[in-house]
Amino acid sequence: MTVQDIRAFNRFYTNVIGALDYSRHLYAPFTLTESRVLYELAHSPRTDAADLRTELSLDAGYLSRILNRFEQDGLVERAPSERDPRRRQVTLTERGRETAALLAERADESVGALLATVPEADRPRLSEALHTVRTILSEDPEDVRRSRPEDVVLREPGPGDLGWIVQRNAALYAAEYGFNADYEGLVARIVADFAEDHDPHLERVWIAELDGRAVGCVMCVRDDAPGTARLRLLLVDPDARGLRIGDQLVAAVVEFARGVGYRDLVLWTNDILGAARRIYQRHGFVLVAEKPHRSFGQDLVGQDWRLDLHGTGE
Repeated sequence: MTVQDIRAFNRFYTNVIGALDYSRHLYAPFTLTESRVLYELAHSPRTDAADLRTELSLDAGYLSRILNRFEQDGLVERAPSERDPRRRQVTLTERGRETAALLAERADESVGALLATVPEADRPRLSEALHTVRTILSEDPEDVRRSRPEDVVLREPGPGDLGWIVQRNAALYAAEYGFNADYEGLVARIVADFAEDHDPHLERVWIAELDGRAVGCVMCVRDDAPGTARLRLLLVDPDARGLRIGDQLVAAVVEFARGVGYRDLVLWTNDILGAARRIYQRHGFVLVAEKPHRSFGQDLVGQDWRLDLHGTGE
């Protein structure tokens, strides 16, 4: 391995991903650095300017000019940090979140098109090779091996993902709570109803992806009550827990439901799902009713939770 080997690879890869070709509008009207700053803000909603400088190894003056432009364009807001009033906290505005989402969508489409050219049998080898490069060149190889919340990507479902939701729910709830096949049937009906007839403007599914594999999901669908959305099928794989994936998924549903004009967000769960209930409480859901029932081969206590999307949640 020589310096020229690495430089040759860098030239090859920047061409492959189109990092130099702004005619593709991948980042336009932003530079690559500006796009990365937006990405960091979108994935770390409470970020200090100092944190951004450290994370991205940016010159303080250069970052300040970027944030000034963003503020002038209505993409960010700056205020004294809650942790340290001497520092400046930077948050995306609604326009900023929409811009970051658009750039993420373009990047996903670009990489998805690239990945589509790779045969399925070669993808594990490619994933391992990328991981190897990160591990060897990282200043802290152990940090690469440990997944982090920012490594998680929330995306729309692709081919096979809806089937994965059914399979993982059935397998996980059978293993952890002893649910029988009745639960798999319920999940299958919920997913089939969504696949066959849903309004993409008012209903969505999110897949949480980590290292190229699905590790979580959630749905937002219309409820029978006017102006009400229902959160369904929140799930996080056991080996991906501890990365705040459940919080990210619920936050995505809340933001989406509020953004498209729903007044209330409701959900039904069972009291044995303690981790999920704590997530709902953190996001402002309030328990409004509970009732014992026997379902899925178990004696359970069903619970109805509600979030006022335009109030305090009380």
